[in-house]
Amino acid sequence: MTKVDYAELSQAIRSLAHGETDEVALMATLACEIHHADDRFDWTGFYRVTEPELLKIGPYQGGHGCLVIPFSRGVCGAAARSRETQLVPDVDAFPGHIACASSTRSELVIPVIAAGDRLIGVLDIDSNQPDAFTQEDADRLQEILDETFGRH
Repeated sequence: MTKVDYAELSQAIRSLAHGETDEVALMATLACEIHHADDRFDWTGFYRVTEPELLKIGPYQGGHGCLVIPFSRGVCGAAARSRETQLVPDVDAFPGHIACASSTRSELVIPVIAAGDRLIGVLDIDSNQPDAFTQEDADRLQEILDETFGRH
């Protein structure tokens, strides 16, 4: 069972992303690195803000995701709407959860905010295990996102 080493993950992403400014390229790199860092991570990807109040699928690892998620629906929508991390131990208990994959038991969604306080999307990580994510996961991944996308 592989469990993420956040110091190692941060260093790998820092090296891979050095000098890159294209947000989609950065999302693709992060999705791959984060997904393969921990066995709990069953689906790892980004939903991008493509128009007001709307998220569309971005780079991801895992099975198919939902293609479009309005800010008004689901865990990803709640994270985008509130700009607050959603740590959901049981997706079935989350009002309005969108079941993009029937295997998902728990979910962690973190808003991705770039320089200038610009919301560019959300990082969505699903697990087929209940209560898979911790506050440490949320905090350490937020740090990686902030550093990578230039939030200050």
